[in-house]
Amino acid sequence: MRRSTIESLSNPLVKRMRLLREKRHRRAEGLFLAEGLRIATEAREAGVLPQWLFLGPEGAAHPLAKALADATMAAGGEVIDTTPAILSKLSGKDNPQTIVGIYAEPETTLADLDRDAAPIWLVAERLRDPGNLGTMLRTGDAVGAGGLILLDDSTDPYAVEAVRASMGAIFTQKLVVARWEEFLPWLRQGPGQLVATWLGGDTEDYQAVRYAAPTFILTGNESQGLPPAYAAAADVRVKMPMLGKADSLNAAIATAVMAYEVLNQRRN
Repeated sequence: MRRSTIESLSNPLVKRMRLLREKRHRRAEGLFLAEGLRIATEAREAGVLPQWLFLGPEGAAHPLAKALADATMAAGGEVIDTTPAILSKLSGKDNPQTIVGIYAEPETTLADLDRDAAPIWLVAERLRDPGNLGTMLRTGDAVGAGGLILLDDSTDPYAVEAVRASMGAIFTQKLVVARWEEFLPWLRQGPGQLVATWLGGDTEDYQAVRYAAPTFILTGNESQGLPPAYAAAADVRVKMPMLGKADSLNAAIATAVMAYEVLNQRRN
C-alpha cells in the first residue's frame, strides 16, 4: 500500500494523468478518469477500485473517502493527497470535485457477455453525444439491464463527460464496443429479440408488442437514426406516439421509454 502527497502542478504523474482527458492518451494508457465521491463509491461497491486516487483536503475528511482510500491501498493502488489546483488540472473544471480516481479500462468483448444474465440489453448505433451515452448507462442500471453495446463509430464511453453523466453506471453495466458486422452474427447465435426504434414504415406501437427476453433495444444515431438495413434486420420495429410538432425523442430518452416498457411487461 502507498500514500503520498503531491502539491506541484509540474509533477510528472499529474502531467501524465491530465492527458487522460484526451481519447488518444486514454487508449495508449488503457486508463480513464472518474471524478467525485459518489461515482468513486459506486465503483467501489461494484468491486472496482482505482489505480490512483487523488484526494483534496475536503474529500479526505469524508468517511466514505476514508473507506475508499483504505480499499484502494489494500488492493495495491496509490492514494495521493493533493491540492484543489491539481484536482482542477486533472478534471479540467474550475470547481473540481474533491476526489479524482484513475481506473483501468475494461476490455469486454461480445464473447464475454452472458446474454441470459439480464432480460434487457441496450444497443446504440453511432451515438455521438457523451451525455446521451452516460444517460443510457444510467438507464440501463436503473432497469437492471445487462449492459450497453456501442456499435460502429460511437463516442468514447470513457470520456470524462460520459463517465460523469453515467453517475457511476459506467462501473455497474457491461460495456462493449463492436461493429454491426460483428454484433448481428453474435446475436443470432443464441436467444435474443432485436427491437429497433424506427421512424420508417413497417412499425408497431411500442406498447402493442410483447417483448421476449432477452430483449435487445436498438437505438440509432441522434440526428440520422438507424440505417435502413439495420432496422430491416431487427425482429420488430417500433415507434412511440408523437402528439406535438416534434417528430422524435432524444435518443437517450427514447431508449429509457423503451427500457421501462420492457421492464413493465416483465413486472406485469
